[in-house]
Amino acid sequence: MTEAGILPKGTQPEGAGSEQDASRKVREMFTRIAPRYDLLNHLLSVQMDKRWRARTARELRPILERTDAQVLDLCCGTGDLAFSLARNGKAKIIGADFSHTMLVRARGKAVAEANGSAPVPFFEADALHLPFANASFDLVTAAFGFRNLANYEAGLQEILRVLKPGGTIAILEFTEPAPGFIGDAYRFYCQKVLPKIGGLISGDAAAYAYLPKSVARFFHPHELAGLMQQVGYANVRFILMMLNSVALHIAVKAG
Repeated sequence: MTEAGILPKGTQPEGAGSEQDASRKVREMFTRIAPRYDLLNHLLSVQMDKRWRARTARELRPILERTDAQVLDLCCGTGDLAFSLARNGKAKIIGADFSHTMLVRARGKAVAEANGSAPVPFFEADALHLPFANASFDLVTAAFGFRNLANYEAGLQEILRVLKPGGTIAILEFTEPAPGFIGDAYRFYCQKVLPKIGGLISGDAAAYAYLPKSVARFFHPHELAGLMQQVGYANVRFILMMLNSVALHIAVKAG
C-alpha cells in the first residue's frame, strides 16, 4: 500500500524508468498471460470475481437499463465486465484495452455471449489517450485494470473528459485490508500462494509476482476517493466487498 503517506502516481513494474516504460511492460505482461488469464482469474479468486462483476452491474443497473445510454468498459481485458454489463440492461456497451492479445480473446467470447443479438464491440485503445470525443459516454467502468495505469490522475482526467455531464464512473479494484488476522491472511495468500499458483499455471512467475505488488502499493479506498474528488468528480462513494479486499468506487461528473 502507500508508503510513508506518499500516494502512488502510477504503476511501477520492476525495471520501469518512466511512464512509457511502465505502460510497455504492463502491455507485454498481459500479452504473455492472456492464454491463461480467465482460468487464473476464476481459480485464484475461487470464482468470486464473477460475483464482484455482477454486483458492479447491479449497482449500475439504472444506467444500464436505459436504451440511450452509451457505456465504455475501460481496461476491459477479455471482456468479462463488459459482458456482465450487457446482460443487465439495454445500454450500448463497448470495451477498450491496450493489449491486442486480450482483445482477441474478448472478441472470441463476444459471439457466444451475444446469444443472437449484436456482439459487444471491442477496440484497442490506451486508457490515457482515448480515441473518443469529449462527453461521449454516460458510464465508464474499469475492473481490475485501473491500478495498472502508468498515471492514475491522468487516467481519471481522461475518463472525466469522455464522460457526459452527469455521467458516472465506476472502478472495481483490489485493495489491501487493514492489519489484523484477515489482512495478514490476505497478504500471506497474495504474496506467497498466488504467485506460485499463477506462475505455475501461466508459466510467467514474474507477472504473478507483479500483480500482488501492484495491489500492495495501490490506494486505500479513501485515498482513491480523495483523488477522484480532487480531479473533479462529485458524489464519490465506495463499496467494500470480500472482507474489504475489493472496492467499488462510484462517482459522477458534475454538470
